[in-house]
Amino acid sequence: MSAAERLAEARAFLAGAPVVDGHNDLPWALRHRCGYDLDALDISGDCSAALHTDLARLRAGGVGAQFWSVYVPGTLAGDHAVSATLEQIDAVDRLVERYPADLVAARTADDMEKARAEGRIASLKGAEGGHSIDNSLATLRALHTLGVRYMTLTHNQNNDWADSATDEPRHGGLTAFGRAVVREMNRAGMLVDLSHVAATTMRDALDTTAAPVVFSHSSARAVCDHPRNVPDDVLERLPANGGVAMATFVPKFILPAAVEWTARADDNLRAHGFHHLDTGDAAMALHRAFEADHPRPVATAATVADHLDHMREAAGVDHIGIGGDYDGTAFTPAGLDDVSGYPNLIAELLDRGWSRADLTKLTWSNAVRVLRDAEAVARDLTARTPASHATIAQLDGV
Repeated sequence: MSAAERLAEARAFLAGAPVVDGHNDLPWALRHRCGYDLDALDISGDCSAALHTDLARLRAGGVGAQFWSVYVPGTLAGDHAVSATLEQIDAVDRLVERYPADLVAARTADDMEKARAEGRIASLKGAEGGHSIDNSLATLRALHTLGVRYMTLTHNQNNDWADSATDEPRHGGLTAFGRAVVREMNRAGMLVDLSHVAATTMRDALDTTAAPVVFSHSSARAVCDHPRNVPDDVLERLPANGGVAMATFVPKFILPAAVEWTARADDNLRAHGFHHLDTGDAAMALHRAFEADHPRPVATAATVADHLDHMREAAGVDHIGIGGDYDGTAFTPAGLDDVSGYPNLIAELLDRGWSRADLTKLTWSNAVRVLRDAEAVARDLTARTPASHATIAQLDGV
């Protein structure tokens, strides 16, 4: 079969079993680029010069459901983090209201299936970083009421109750309050997202949770030894937990040669006064100048497929998914340049002999099932357990 025929096969497959993508940072990109002015950056048009994401490319990529990240930086503290998270939530709501022919709000697994039947993209929200709740279980419940269906326990920095993968260990995993956060997420029906967290935090969360967990955008540490990835012993626990690890596309997390290059490129950004996660025009121009002198190792769809092959072996095909992290990264793999690229990954996996049944689990049914299972746990817990009003001071002595 020719490459063109295989790609056509992949596109036809995605028409019936579209991608549930675990993580897209479009809301933060809109905040950064246009202050949420949706007229200034209208994703119903071609936004390829500024964004990885617009409606036409989501359609071309075969995306059927998207967890939109309502991320705010871990450097924001207290009520500033909460208010910024609310602004992100509002941005997602306004996107859905503005483009009803393409996007529809989804809060449940049934909503996701209904959206697929209607030919619209189910739009869910995920909060990226436990700092967004300002150490308040009531705030956690309020975010759930506003449609947030997962929370990543940390971002790049530790918070007061959980250790991050990319910070110096402070708690040894989860504190007592951190475990209370996990239990209250179970009770609310909010998925516990373990991307970004330290391996100790992953293990503590798995020891604590009554519901399946997710990794919204993390790949395999055995394939690329980066702390943002999932160790095999954790992947091997997912069948008993019921959770799903969603492979990311970020080159510095999936291609060993890109890890060191990205560290030097990030140092170059910081030396010129930019944050290392800045993807604005000026920062990207600086990146391109650096790349001209220091050629960048380029990941491909095959690189991501290597991670998925390993994750399927370690966790089982019922426990894997996709979380691209588009509009949250400066660089993307060749062939997966933006949200239109998912067919190239599916074509690669078809070439490797993945069955359509296994691909359906990867793209759609695993993610829908994990949310449905979390909803069932929440129904049971709310029938038996009152809402917790524990504080971090009570549990951790802070």
